Parts: sequence; C-alpha cells; structure tokens
Amino acid sequence: MSSLPPLTAVRAFEAVARHLSFTKAAAELGMTQAAVSYQIKILEERVGAPLFLRKPRQISLSETGTRLAPDVSAAFDTLRSAFATSRGQVDGLLSITSVPTFASQWLAQNLGLFQIAHPDIAVRLDSSSDLRDMVHDEFDVAIRTLPAPPGGGMVSHLLIKADFSPLLSPGLAESIGGVSKPDDLLRLPVLDPEDEWLDQWFAAAGVPGYTALGRPKSSLGLQNLLGTAAMAGRGVAMLTPGFFRDEITSGRLLQPFNLLATDGRAYYLVYPESRRNAPKIRAFRDWMISATAPLRAEQPE
Repeated sequence: MSSLPPLTAVRAFEAVARHLSFTKAAAELGMTQAAVSYQIKILEERVGAPLFLRKPRQISLSETGTRLAPDVSAAFDTLRSAFATSRGQVDGLLSITSVPTFASQWLAQNLGLFQIAHPDIAVRLDSSSDLRDMVHDEFDVAIRTLPAPPGGGMVSHLLIKADFSPLLSPGLAESIGGVSKPDDLLRLPVLDPEDEWLDQWFAAAGVPGYTALGRPKSSLGLQNLLGTAAMAGRGVAMLTPGFFRDEITSGRLLQPFNLLATDGRAYYLVYPESRRNAPKIRAFRDWMISATAPLRAEQPE
C-alpha cells in the first residue's frame, strides 16, 4: 500500500486529465485551483515525470500522462460501479445513444417492454451516429454499427448483422409485371444509386452491369428514410430486412429474394468494461440480448 500515491492527488489528476483544465477540475472537486496544482505536483514527484504540458491558456497530457490517464479513469469507474452494486441500488436513469436506423426501426418500438419489466429505471434515448467517448460521456450504453467488436476496454454484444437485400413496394414490382429474377431490378428506379450495397448485392446475385450512371442521384442515407421512400413506390432500396419485418409481413414492402449480402458490419451494444456490473446496464444488456434473439435467428451464420 505504501507504493500508492495519495488518493487526493490521483483524484485531482483524473479530473484535470478529463477536463484538460485546472479551473474546471477545481470546481468539480470543490478545491481551489492552487490546491489542485499542488496535488498534481505531488503526483508528478511520485511518478518522476511531468504529467501535463503547460502552455499559455491551455494544457495537454504529457506522454507519461497519456499512458496513465486511461487506467486511472477506468479504476475510478470500477470503484463507482463496485459501490453502486454493493449498495444494491439501481441508478434511476439509463442513458442510451443509438444509431438512427436501430433507434427508429427497432428500439423505439420495443423499449417500452424494457420499462414494463424494469419500472424503476427511467430511460433517455439519443438518436445519433456520432462516435462517443463512452468512458467519460453522459451515456451509459451505445448501439453502433461497427465492422468488428471494439476493443480498448469496451464490452460489446452482437444485436443483428447489417446484412442487406433489395426491398420495394409491391406496386412498383407490378409496374414491370413482377420481379422474378435479380436482373429485373435493373429496369426499376433505384434509391441512393451510388450506395455501395447495391454493387455488393448484385455481385452476390451474379448480376453484372449495375451502374449508377444515368440514374437520378439521391442520397437519403438512413435506412428508415430509404424504407419510407420505398414504401411510397419511389424505387428499390437496399435495406436490412430484419428492421422491416412488419412492413414485409403486412405487404407494404416486398422482399423478392432471400439472398442476403454483407459487408461485414453489424449492430453492437457497447459499454465500458469497468461498468459491466452496474445494475442498470446489466438489466438492459440481458433484456437486449434476449429481445433481439429473433433478429439474429433469421440471419445466416
């Protein structure tokens, strides 16, 4: 234990490293700026190297500080989670950030079931594709589209692979007498014609010659917008069928072929390793894995 530096100094370092500001760290810790500077000096003497590079009107982490900050931050998060768990208390608010497609096409429709099962947990949902610093940000969990499970102290759970297939309105299909083979789609208008998923699906279907040249340009980007346009008969959209199961079942959208293509990306539930035992995160994780199981069951291995 004698080799450990004073906890007050470590707390000061974690706060200054997070804010990159002695003033903001002092306000958070209820200390004077001079006191925070003194604690950092104590820690730097113990470490034997500068932890911050002091510049006019700004500071930055030194090489030593950069190596030390993630472990110190993770340690404090682990302590917070441990005390919350030992008290047997569930934080009353779960903050979720999700990519718009998953938020609109699945989560918004099903999140009420989680709240029925856990009425003591209020939920705040943010719909955004922005990358987040999940260690320091205000969100507890994130749902993101990723090419592979993330590392760097993050825990991830596969929710659904971002496989894709062409969907269109039945009326648009009937406008050319029906769609019975993949190259029939080349005779129809296509939404977001420069979408790389189109090239990949037609290649998987063995249909050469797809090109965006000569097609009206559009860029809706988000699957929920593309799905709405497809239901309106505006064109063929390359979508993840699992997100549109109700629309397909009701006949608002047609999936003419079972062939699914993939670019290797998938939707993951992500949160910091240091918070994996937080009761509210554990409750949401277990519910999400169970609730999304039917989505995964419909997809090929």
